[in-house]
Amino acid sequence: MAEARVERRLAAILAADVAGYSRLMGADELGTLEALKALRRDIVDPAIASQKGRIVKTTGDGMLVEFASVVDAVTCAMAIQDQMAERNSNSVAKINLRVGINVGDVIVDGGDIFGDGVNVAARVESECETGGVCLSDDAFRQVRGKTSFAFDDLGERHLKNIDRPMRIYAARSAAFSATVSAASASRSFKPLALPDKPSIAVLPFENMSGDPGQQYFADGIAEDLITNLSRMRWIFVIARTSSFRFKGQGLSAVQIAQQLGVHYVVEGSIRKSANRMRITVQLTEGTRGTQVWTHRFDRPVEDVFAVQEEIADIITATLEPEIGAAERERARRKPPDSLDSWERYQRGMWHLLRRNRDDLSAARSLFVEAIALDPSFASAHAALAVSCFFQITHGFASDYVAMRDQLIAEASEAVALDPRDHLAHSAMGIAFMECGRREEALSEHRIALELNPSNSFSRWAFGYALLKAGRDEEAVDQFDSALRLSPRDPAAWSYLTLKAASLYQLKRYDEAAVVARDATRFPVADLVWPYVHWAASLGQLNDSAEALPVIDELRRRRPGLTLSGFRSWPHITTWAASLDHIVDGLRKAGLPE
Repeated sequence: MAEARVERRLAAILAADVAGYSRLMGADELGTLEALKALRRDIVDPAIASQKGRIVKTTGDGMLVEFASVVDAVTCAMAIQDQMAERNSNSVAKINLRVGINVGDVIVDGGDIFGDGVNVAARVESECETGGVCLSDDAFRQVRGKTSFAFDDLGERHLKNIDRPMRIYAARSAAFSATVSAASASRSFKPLALPDKPSIAVLPFENMSGDPGQQYFADGIAEDLITNLSRMRWIFVIARTSSFRFKGQGLSAVQIAQQLGVHYVVEGSIRKSANRMRITVQLTEGTRGTQVWTHRFDRPVEDVFAVQEEIADIITATLEPEIGAAERERARRKPPDSLDSWERYQRGMWHLLRRNRDDLSAARSLFVEAIALDPSFASAHAALAVSCFFQITHGFASDYVAMRDQLIAEASEAVALDPRDHLAHSAMGIAFMECGRREEALSEHRIALELNPSNSFSRWAFGYALLKAGRDEEAVDQFDSALRLSPRDPAAWSYLTLKAASLYQLKRYDEAAVVARDATRFPVADLVWPYVHWAASLGQLNDSAEALPVIDELRRRRPGLTLSGFRSWPHITTWAASLDHIVDGLRKAGLPE
């Protein structure tokens, strides 16, 4: 039987989506849906019909349209964007589109179309500025010299899931030339060089309440956020006087990032309704315009200034780990030979957070390389100290004394190089803790938190010191705070493990067993301590049926482990008074003598 013939044709494809759709829906679902319906009715559908386009399909925030020619597709797109610009100039709630156009061979299946031609259009759209129209190289060649529009060459881009780099062009008309592309904007300013550390601009938050009197609240959140972020000395923060001058200009995050010379841009909006306040925030990577993180906060409005401060604190606490994660990923993608000291440090942190034998070894090597490139880099010394500590606690140190001595030496060097580095003081606190100098450890951890109260690792380290000092209730609070500050942390299993240890010491065995079990569910090799606390808790609960499989898994991870062997672990001596309690639980769970 002959195979069914696949229908193909050459088509101009237009892909469009709503910029910031999630933020708009988060702020006002019903209002956004109604605005989108009106937008299609009044502007989009008539423009498509006038150029004889066919709507192939729509999604919640976008659509795919087919045209017989690229000239028709571009004419339609530019008409839509011109009318949108005019509409937004007279509207409080603004909706903006991004449009990508490609010409290529498509596969026809009923009313739908598929293939590389469609995929490229969608990827070109994702490269487009808010309010702009971008064309692939193939589409540009078809339309060049055939319209009144101007086109800016944006250079070659590596499009997601497209196996070849592609040159992109931005169409421009008088109505939106100020906002169409980073290339057109660059004619009026020279982009600033990026700082050698993460840099961020906080834009004035948009007031979507329809009440001009609420603008002070929106500005207040942004101002508090700038102040909070400025306390984090590893982040370069643009002053309010510079970032607030972009209010109402309609420029994209990429354009603003270029003009201010920053890696990241924070945008937000507020909407007040009755006694509720909804704040939506997003973090955008400035070189490509990709969204790193977005979140929505809902709060009752009782004391407006208290809400303003609370929201700013929460956003700050959430942004720091997100920026750190983005920096680690950026460094991980670069070729190893091109990494500078900061990028080696960030790549080392990526490995450090995974905490298995191979990753800890890789992290140590990268920190040593970072220090060789910049011996005065305090954070690299501190991170090397922390990696020593984890080598000890995970049982990977072949020479405990030598590793402990390096932990102390690197932490001391970090504090000496930069007494205001929070990680340096956390490392020093860990070093004191490993030496049994508990009061000095607690003092160092308090300094770290004074320098950066929003850092989840410093919270975790302080909790660890409190646990070792027998202040278990306070320790639980710190581990809970660490989890709230960095809920997507790849090392969250460690926060849970020590929370379980604290609950165990408080004899809250049911809770300890649940939390320790949750810690074992993280995909991390070489985990041991969660199984120790899980088994000991089940032993104290006299639940041998559940305890024995946990003991078996613990002994699989540490072959031949016995109670006497457990007592001989080098790091275990620092547990002191709590050691007998842990051993008692493991004995009841079935770990042999």
